[in-house]
Amino acid sequence: MKLGRILLCALAVIGPGLGCCAFSAPGYQGAVSDHFDGEQFHNQEPRETTGFLDFLRWRFTREVGPWKDWTSADPGPRPPREVERGAMRVTFVNHATVLVQMDGLNILTDPVWSDRVSPVSFAGPTRVRPPGIRFEDLPPIDVILLSHDHYDHMDVPTLRRLVEAHRPRIIAGLGTKGILHDEGLPDSEDLDWWQVNELGPELRVTFVPAAHFSNRALCDRNNTLWGGFVLSGPSGLAYFAGDTGDGPHFRQIKERFGAIRMAILPIGAYLPRWFMSPVHIDPAGAVRAYQELGATTAMGMHFGTFALADEAQDRPALDLRKALDGAAIPADRFWVLGFGEGRDVPPIREIP
Repeated sequence: MKLGRILLCALAVIGPGLGCCAFSAPGYQGAVSDHFDGEQFHNQEPRETTGFLDFLRWRFTREVGPWKDWTSADPGPRPPREVERGAMRVTFVNHATVLVQMDGLNILTDPVWSDRVSPVSFAGPTRVRPPGIRFEDLPPIDVILLSHDHYDHMDVPTLRRLVEAHRPRIIAGLGTKGILHDEGLPDSEDLDWWQVNELGPELRVTFVPAAHFSNRALCDRNNTLWGGFVLSGPSGLAYFAGDTGDGPHFRQIKERFGAIRMAILPIGAYLPRWFMSPVHIDPAGAVRAYQELGATTAMGMHFGTFALADEAQDRPALDLRKALDGAAIPADRFWVLGFGEGRDVPPIREIP
């Protein structure tokens, strides 16, 4: 029996006690709503979610496509210090970490510069390539957006570095503030779905629904709220989806906000579908989301950095290309940026 299977068996026996005590989120306390029952948060639509036994079934039966152990790569160029009012630029760092520059502000989504995304330093997913932008090459970071509390999206060591270097505002879903406070990061702000926060005189952010779940350990599932973000300013609308399965939220976002200039959508960690589909769209689902949003331009993220699912390292981009071809959507409407690559987002009027 391989070492990994031995460790999984041991985790199944001792994990509940260890995980609950050591790593669990404190939990949100607040008023009951249509997506919070007083103890746990819920998606907008009922869905068959997978549990720990399903996780073990997947781990023991998985067929993983090839990934390289490590890919050396030079970092991308230093991003501009800022962009002017009315301009929008995105730079793909890695995984779900995107630098969004718009209307004079610099915003980082789900920042991860750590080598491993895990509650412990000796196990868990490790990166297979360096971040596309060196930490020291970042422009001044004004705002950090955290879509949910999973370790590959809310990396506390990276957040500590960013707070020390840049003193940004940190904005996340309900209940996340309690986790960050316990980690020595007290100055964060929690939002409920559709709640708005002003980032400046002309720029605001809205926390929007997603179809996912939250947990830091085995006994705190759905203690905090997950979601995406819509940034609204003179340059238009930028949408960061975070992790999400399919659902009505893409259509709802279009109905509430109108034309999206840039949609940042996940395209990785989607196989096997029986396990991943409730919480992760695949590339074809990302194309459908792009269409439902009525977005002008989109970019893919959540791929190529951490081997979190069974698809091969290069398959998300290939499957996205097939889905775009099948929908007759030009490749320049849905970008797959290189790690460290930045691009100015075209205004809506420049797209026929």
